Amino acid sequence: MTKEKIKTAAVVLAAGQGKRMHTAVAKQFLLLNEKPLLYYSLKAFEESPVEAVVLVTGEGEISYCQEKIINIYGFSKVVKVVPGGQERYHSVYRGLAALTEIMNRDGVVLIHDGARPLVTRDIIGRTLEEAREYGACVAAMPVKDTIKVADGKGFADHTPDRSTLWQIQTPQAFQYELVFDAYEKLLSDESRQKGITDDAMVVETMAFKQVKLTEGSYENIKVTTPEDMKIAECLLRG
Repeated sequence: MTKEKIKTAAVVLAAGQGKRMHTAVAKQFLLLNEKPLLYYSLKAFEESPVEAVVLVTGEGEISYCQEKIINIYGFSKVVKVVPGGQERYHSVYRGLAALTEIMNRDGVVLIHDGARPLVTRDIIGRTLEEAREYGACVAAMPVKDTIKVADGKGFADHTPDRSTLWQIQTPQAFQYELVFDAYEKLLSDESRQKGITDDAMVVETMAFKQVKLTEGSYENIKVTTPEDMKIAECLLRG
């Protein structure tokens, strides 16, 4: 009897080196309130409606993640730990490919940066629901500050209308077949890869699919610098 394939999954990315953190240890393994930074993202998905999680990490960090994080904290939804690639889009593709045998092509997959420890079950739930409705959505929030576009000499060129600007976060959620096919198309031609910074861009440019902006949270920050660690620590403590 063929096992029924899952309808919801997540790819959590933790393969970056985090050079701007200026630490010997990769930022996803730094302790935040006495637990690894990566723990918080995995915990959020463990407690969400998502059925399975693929963790993408560094080639030499797979055993550490399995033994020191997944096993110790009992993250039963993590079904695979796979090595990342040279660029973020390579890592995402490897995570998506790891789901091919268990994922329903019509299901929804969420892609999340493991360096965003304050993602919540509510944000995950909203992106899941809107991806089911629209096929593609990203967590995002309206910008608070005035944004200036600079010219090539470092002078302000013009000021875009702030009401149309959103800061993009993760998770970013898509119908699985849509995003997987878009990534295959991206990786088939290096000339298409320049300037790709997030999954929404891949779907927009490779599949010509409009992406819905879904409410995230101003607290759903990405930890990139030492200052971010202090902010995340305060937010986690409430």
